[in-house]
Amino acid sequence: MKIKTVGTWDDELWQDASPLYMKAFGDKGAKPVKIIKNMFAQGIAELHVAYNESAAVVMALTGKLVSDRVMIIDYLAVSEKERGHGLGKHFVDYLRQKADDEGYQKLIIEAESEETPDNRRRIHFWQSCGFLLTEYVHHYIWVPETYQAMYLPLLADSRKVTGEELFVFINTFHRLSFRGVGKEED
Repeated sequence: MKIKTVGTWDDELWQDASPLYMKAFGDKGAKPVKIIKNMFAQGIAELHVAYNESAAVVMALTGKLVSDRVMIIDYLAVSEKERGHGLGKHFVDYLRQKADDEGYQKLIIEAESEETPDNRRRIHFWQSCGFLLTEYVHHYIWVPETYQAMYLPLLADSRKVTGEELFVFINTFHRLSFRGVGKEED
């Protein structure tokens, strides 16, 4: 599996990642492309795409809060026909190693918390990758779903982190993602 990572907007790489992204998130939770481009313009995002031969089979969009030393996995999608072969875990390990190499202290994701088979399966996937589920359930005002934060500590830090603490990072990232969009630039 070959992985490409970019920290600046790349139309060609997005064309490879977009079908995976839209299939997984298009009808639920996908950020519009102009917001994703804004994230890149602000230097707070990276796009990661894994290829099996020439086909894109895994994509992730990560957020970087460098001063907080936190990387957020905003989106991760594996091609439906490639699921169950360990590609997702391998890809998460790549992201973990990259975050560790770049000095981040933790990887964070937010998982839908409603008790459904799909949500339980996703939470189990993240737990199998070493992520810890927090108890706090977060209610956004702009979406009906509730979420729980999960994190993977990258340092030997014995202090347990709460979901409320993690959502401070997640909300900061979301605010930055949308900052300046739709307004005239000065």
